[in-house]
Amino acid sequence: MESTGTQPEQTTQLTELAPNAALLVIDVQKGFGNPSLLALGRSNPAAEENIRALLDAWQDAGRPVVFVRHSSLEPGSPLHPDTPGNELQDFVEKRRTAEGRRGPEVLIEKTVNSAFIGTPDLADWLEAQGIRQLVTAGIQTNRCVETTARMGGNLGYDVVVPIDATYTFGDTGPGGEHLTADELSLATAVNLHGGGFARVVSTAEVLAALGG
Repeated sequence: MESTGTQPEQTTQLTELAPNAALLVIDVQKGFGNPSLLALGRSNPAAEENIRALLDAWQDAGRPVVFVRHSSLEPGSPLHPDTPGNELQDFVEKRRTAEGRRGPEVLIEKTVNSAFIGTPDLADWLEAQGIRQLVTAGIQTNRCVETTARMGGNLGYDVVVPIDATYTFGDTGPGGEHLTADELSLATAVNLHGGGFARVVSTAEVLAALGG
């Protein structure tokens, strides 16, 4: 079940970003290193490096960042708030709590897939900041990242998804059919692009557009 790490090829051009485009860092938590999840096969080994690059670029420029943490209500979940897996991964937490951060930042706590259904209310926070463009990264590609991007698109935000700054795991459907993590990532790219929910791009495109 090893992932090739191959990411969907992108064709949507991104030439510039709004000065106050918000970076959403979704569920980059320690629990996703759980052996039971890794045994399913993980996509995109470069995801953490790309998320780190995006975070550094946003914070260095004083742009708004939204950190999102999933607190599962399911007993035994690696993301349950009573477990160490609920914590943000060290490289994210270090940047979230670093001194001297210049841009507006917020931590959203949620128990469902969408970051728009959490505390504090994400839409209210974005409105208060005058933000209408979102760049969504994190875990899992086909679950919380995709759900948040879909809902953001439905709410009228301009959503950009650097798909190589996300990852997921293989999964099995109701008939026993199995899709690899790479296949599920490709399905997310197709769903978001084809449905008009978001522009699916690469991390390199996003970083280049920061200077656009």
